[in-house]
Amino acid sequence: MTRPSILRGLADDAAADSLSNRLRERRFKLFAELVEGLPRPVRILDVGGTTDFWEHRGWAGRDDVEITLVNLHAEPPRHDNIASTVGDATRLEHPDGAFDVAFSNSVIEHLFTLSAQAAMAREMRRVAGALWVQTPSFWFPMEPHFLVPGWHWMPERARVEIIRRRACGWRGPCPDPEQARALVREIRLLRRRELARLFPGATIVDERVLGLTKSFVVHAGFPAGRRGRTVAVVPEAAVVT
Repeated sequence: MTRPSILRGLADDAAADSLSNRLRERRFKLFAELVEGLPRPVRILDVGGTTDFWEHRGWAGRDDVEITLVNLHAEPPRHDNIASTVGDATRLEHPDGAFDVAFSNSVIEHLFTLSAQAAMAREMRRVAGALWVQTPSFWFPMEPHFLVPGWHWMPERARVEIIRRRACGWRGPCPDPEQARALVREIRLLRRRELARLFPGATIVDERVLGLTKSFVVHAGFPAGRRGRTVAVVPEAAVVT
C-alpha cells in the first residue's frame, strides 16, 4: 500500500475502523450527552450534513429527533425524521430560534474567508438555542482535506503548483491554474482565538492526537453543557504512520 493510500484510509469517514471515523464516534458521544438534557422531540438543523452521517450515528428513524439538513444539493428522502433542503450556510432561511440545536461537522472551514465563516457562525447562533460546531485545527501539522503535512502553512503559490501536478488527498491533479487556485482557497482552517471570537461564550473542546490538537468542537446553549476545556485524547497506538 502506498503512503497516500494509507493516509486516505486513515481519513476515510466511510470506513468504520478509520482514525477519522473513530474520532467522529468519540466526539459524537459528547454531543449525545449534551442533547440528552433537551426536551423531546429535539429539532436539529445540520448545516452541511448528510443522511449517511446520521445513519452511521444511529439517529436516523428515531421518533424523538427531527433533523433538517441544509446543503448545496438536496438528498432523496430515506427517513421520516430527516428532511434534506437546499440553502446557504451564511444566510439560513429559517426564523430566529426555529431549532433546538444548530449542528455542523467539518463545514465551516470550507467557506473560503473569515467573513463568510463569521456569517455562518452568526446564523447558527440565530436559528437555535444551542449549537455544536466541529472543525479541524490550523495548528495540527497534517491538513485533513489535502492530506499533505504542513500544506496549509505553505505559500499559496506553492500549493497551487503542487495540486496542478499531483493528487493531494481527494483533490487534484488540476492542471488549470484558476481551478487549482480555487481548490486551494476553498479551505481555511481556523485557530482557537478565531473560534472564540466567532462563538463568544461557547465552550471549546480540544480533540488531541499524539498530544497535539487535531480539531476543535465548539458548543453552547445546552442545559447540561460542560464548562471549561474538555480534552479528547486518542492513544498513540491508534495512529498508523
